[in-house]
Amino acid sequence: MVTTDNYALLEEPRQPWIEVEVLKAKFLALSSTVHPDRLHDASEKDRKTATDRYAALNAAYNCLREPKERLGHLLQLELGIKPGDVQRIPSTSIDLFMEVGNTLRDVDAFLAQKAKITSPLMKVQIFEKAMEWTDRLNGLQRRINQNRDSIFDELRGMNRAWEAAPASGSERLGALPLMRLEEIYRAVSFVARWTEQIQQRIVQLSL
Repeated sequence: MVTTDNYALLEEPRQPWIEVEVLKAKFLALSSTVHPDRLHDASEKDRKTATDRYAALNAAYNCLREPKERLGHLLQLELGIKPGDVQRIPSTSIDLFMEVGNTLRDVDAFLAQKAKITSPLMKVQIFEKAMEWTDRLNGLQRRINQNRDSIFDELRGMNRAWEAAPASGSERLGALPLMRLEEIYRAVSFVARWTEQIQQRIVQLSL
């Protein structure tokens, strides 16, 4: 069950898409008066209250600025439960899922081979191959980024549904595209995971 509405804490309307720079400016304005550095002369009780308030605002900001965390939080606020089955692959991402999985397995096999090489001549050859794999991974990351940007465009458009929805009740749930939002949440989760996995391999290939 949701105990904190991070949108309300930051005086932000509930929407799938938020402009991060606007959110940051609002966070800085709201948190400036309760920042611990400004409360040296306050009483212990007031300092604790302000510190708790600042920590809550900071946590809310960190949640809402990240698309995956924001969408999960929004779904939980609207449905009353955390979104489930994050591992289920969105139908629109199956082809990309297969390509990422196959490429990462091939890179891992290459890295295992690379770790066994001690010959200086072979190290030169394996370095060239590592650069080829790095180029392939960067190309795959660009495709993932294009997929992410398309998702973000859809999220921007979905804000209109939240702006027009009733404030509460079953009518609100019926007016919101929550099933589609949950699909997008899963897609964003995979994008974040793929990006992390690809960047880890790129670092390993450079060593």
